[in-house]
Amino acid sequence: MKGLTSYHLKLLAAGLMVVDHLGAVFFPEADWPRMIGRISFPLFVWLLVQGEAHTKSIGRYGLRLALLGLISQPIYQLIFDVDRFNILFELLIGLACLRVTRHRPWPMQAAIWLLAAGATELFDISYGSYGIGLIWLTRYFQPTVIWGLGWAGFHLVWVPLMGAFQLPAIAAPLLFWAANGDRGPRARWFYIFYPGHLLLLLLVEGFLMP
Repeated sequence: MKGLTSYHLKLLAAGLMVVDHLGAVFFPEADWPRMIGRISFPLFVWLLVQGEAHTKSIGRYGLRLALLGLISQPIYQLIFDVDRFNILFELLIGLACLRVTRHRPWPMQAAIWLLAAGATELFDISYGSYGIGLIWLTRYFQPTVIWGLGWAGFHLVWVPLMGAFQLPAIAAPLLFWAANGDRGPRARWFYIFYPGHLLLLLLVEGFLMP
């Protein structure tokens, strides 16, 4: 089968995230690693949307995100020297929105998404309302010019707030379009990879810059 499986997209998301975080930790004055890494988050969002649609247990899926988010939090704060909550909490809120808004009337859906966006800003969660907007857009993904223009316009609105290095995320739907719907090999390592790579970066930083 031609195209990219979910496994391929997980490898891409993980690899691009590492590039992003290597740049943030070891080359903070260089923009190019961050720009390359900006494609990672939309891929995590795509995988979240697909996972919510196909999971056999939404409860287990959410619990896994919550537990790994809690495990990751102290490492995340140490490595990036921040107080905000990490990306797994953003994905957890997005997962809840995806499930709760199913079969709800449009006004109620809009209220839920807006409430979630506000909560991510209030509690200072990584990617904030931008991330919630991305999850909402990705849920309604269509391989059409109109949808693509909406995605690009959304990013152009956010550039003044997040910085020009976020612009490469505009290209992420090209990878959505390349997805073939096949799961591919199981990737039990995927979510544990997040705290795992953060811990490794923290140890390397401590060794190189004691």
